[in-house]
Amino acid sequence: MGKPLSRVPGPCDGLMDTPLKTRSFEPPEADMALVGRDNLTARVYQELRQALMEGRFRPGHRFKIRQLAQSLGVSETPIREALMQLVRERVLDMQAARSIAVARLTSAQYQELRGIRLLLEGFAAEQAATRITDSAIAELRLHHQALADAERDGEWRKAVEANWHFHNTIYRAAGMPELLGMIETIWLRNGPLLNILYPRAVPTYRDRHQHLNVIDGLVARDPKAVKQAIQEDLMEGGSKLIELLDEIDEGKAPLYPE
Repeated sequence: MGKPLSRVPGPCDGLMDTPLKTRSFEPPEADMALVGRDNLTARVYQELRQALMEGRFRPGHRFKIRQLAQSLGVSETPIREALMQLVRERVLDMQAARSIAVARLTSAQYQELRGIRLLLEGFAAEQAATRITDSAIAELRLHHQALADAERDGEWRKAVEANWHFHNTIYRAAGMPELLGMIETIWLRNGPLLNILYPRAVPTYRDRHQHLNVIDGLVARDPKAVKQAIQEDLMEGGSKLIELLDEIDEGKAPLYPE
């Protein structure tokens, strides 16, 4: 498997902290970490997977192979091979003139995947309820606070990333690697889309944030409560996103605000 990837500060670090609500958008390739020399394509692929799930690339983003290769410290060949693997998995689109971009989900695609997520993520949350450690629950509190702080401060990219880490921490705690693999495959397509949430479709809830109900259920070791809270988080938190996607699909709203 090789040693785990470590993030190496570079001259372009921090570019991805630019809020997505502005039109100017620095290339996220510059924010990628250097990879080791062993099994380069696989390691580039894993780094790209992580970045996509965290929402570091938004829908429609066109990859700059040369810049990405420089940021990761590899040649262009493993970059192309890893990108093509993601194209085959329908995470990325091959466009005209061999341009590769992050795929954008339609409202219908998002809703179909959300229906699958309700089953898979609900089951993972249920299993995690009796297996998660106290330290992992403490991590969840930190991730949710980071999400709340980022939304308050308009740091949209940080909000998307914090939300991913909150959910992923729960699903990893389930201790079911095959299930986790299926969930992460969907998040490869879901993660980038969540950038569209901000600032036009910020999640809202009828009462308290469902993440807090998730944490309470985990503390109580209540599988049913945790499953319900996760599923309601997906339904309530994504309701405004569906409305926005419908408007985008109908040409009534741009993909990104001016």
